[in-house]
Amino acid sequence: MTQKTEIEILLAVVDHGSFSAAARVLGYTPSAVGKRVHQLEQRLKVPLLVRSTRRMALTDAGQRYVEEARGLLARLTALEEDIADDGDRLRGTIRVTSAAALGRLHVVPLTIEFMERHPEVEIELLLTDKLVDLVGEGFDLAIRSGVLRDSSLVSRKLMTNRRVPCAAPAYLKQHGAPQQPEELITHKCLRLGNERHLSDWGFARAPHGHARLGPGFICNSLEALHSACCAGRGIAWLPEFLISQDLSNGHLISVLTDCTEQDAGGGVFILRPETTFLPRRVRVLIDFLVDHFPGIRAD
Repeated sequence: MTQKTEIEILLAVVDHGSFSAAARVLGYTPSAVGKRVHQLEQRLKVPLLVRSTRRMALTDAGQRYVEEARGLLARLTALEEDIADDGDRLRGTIRVTSAAALGRLHVVPLTIEFMERHPEVEIELLLTDKLVDLVGEGFDLAIRSGVLRDSSLVSRKLMTNRRVPCAAPAYLKQHGAPQQPEELITHKCLRLGNERHLSDWGFARAPHGHARLGPGFICNSLEALHSACCAGRGIAWLPEFLISQDLSNGHLISVLTDCTEQDAGGGVFILRPETTFLPRRVRVLIDFLVDHFPGIRAD
């Protein structure tokens, strides 16, 4: 058994919490997993795990070893895969995560087209509005919208993420359209999430750039807010990529357009962990998404 396999076994034990759980994932017996971890500890001449009947934890040395080994293993795997590529053929799996609405509208069609062009590549796509730990959960790429907050990831901008305050004609007919951001306190406002950075709407002429919003509906799904807005339940601050067709056909009407900060929504980005070796299939996918992503291009 190679040193690489020893590291893979140790990481599986750490990630899954026990020898038996790691054994099920790797296809070994629990005793074989325990034996390999013990052999690794003997070779290093230091304990890596503290075991008890109820729990298992890393020693200080084990914590340091796992942190370094995880990065080394990822780079080694990427290097081997890159060398294994022959000619123009791409092969292997790419793990991607994307925000749900953005993913369904734009990422899914593009990843399917990419796999049609490269039939030996398989893309595993997770659509979720939760922030995913790319390194800890083993993802190659994330496609996210908003303002970048994690400086540890390598980013590439796909497009701007202009957000538009809007409402259905029926709502505006009944309640009127606000003329100033301060008037939103008297309206039903449809807001994304409970965290302040998700709920704030950016306005150039509002105090501190943000307006006080009237109570309406709070949800963690952009698509749910979009549905509520189209149904005339209130005013929402929605991304242009989601509502461009509704604005064109009159199902939604933009409001406060002269007050909106154009860059308040940040952008749409491809994010990836910083790594020395990036598999060629991942590099090619990134370039493909940059070339084919619809909407307003990055500067």
